[in-house]
Amino acid sequence: MDLKLKGRKAIVTGGSRGIGRAIAEAFADEGCDVGICARGEDGVKAAVAALRAKGVKAVGEAVDIADGDAVRRWVANMDKALGGFDIYVSNVSALSVATADEAGWRHALDVDVMGTVNGVEAALPVIERSDAGSVIFIATTGAVQVYGPRKPYPSVKSAILAYMKHLSHDVAKKGIRVNAVSPGSIFFEGGVWDLRKRNEPERYERMLKLNPLGRFGKPEEVAAGVVFLASPVSGYTSGTNLVIDGASTIRIQN
Repeated sequence: MDLKLKGRKAIVTGGSRGIGRAIAEAFADEGCDVGICARGEDGVKAAVAALRAKGVKAVGEAVDIADGDAVRRWVANMDKALGGFDIYVSNVSALSVATADEAGWRHALDVDVMGTVNGVEAALPVIERSDAGSVIFIATTGAVQVYGPRKPYPSVKSAILAYMKHLSHDVAKKGIRVNAVSPGSIFFEGGVWDLRKRNEPERYERMLKLNPLGRFGKPEEVAAGVVFLASPVSGYTSGTNLVIDGASTIRIQN
């Protein structure tokens, strides 16, 4: 299927590793120019080099998403470097570092909520210039189903789903589509479940058993859903939360 993305431009937060890297690579494979950011400069440089090797224009910067001014500068720089962009993917999260104390909650709010809002609001004037504008949020199945004790990550992702729904209505008249993708348990080297496999094997095995397909998901399986939702082929889909979890959630989505 031709997703009609060739020649389009997408920018992705947290694009140097894991799900964000897979998303950036999937866009590049479809012929999109790509801009990324992440906290680590070395990781950004390596990812940009890999993306350029696919034959597209790729740019990136080291950015702390919790720094609103830095996020807005990055968006402006991507606009200039790419000559505009059509797609914004908000992927960065404080999942691995946000603890359940007050400091952890504030950090999660700064990264997952305000980092998302600051980036998206800065990107919207750029996306308005596109004839196929799209915003995608990466949420989590934990935002729609309880898996464990209360903690910042699922709660802030729930807030992002509400923001997504409101935003989809607000910008529809401008031709911009807004959706979310909620992954289940995704395994990649250096990721949360890789660390838990090594450090918390009982927790890892318990979650593995909750996956009806008998395995964790892969970043590229999430990326496929993101790229489809962002593409012109999915032009009548907006305000939707696509759950990619191998049937691990048991709720009936409505």
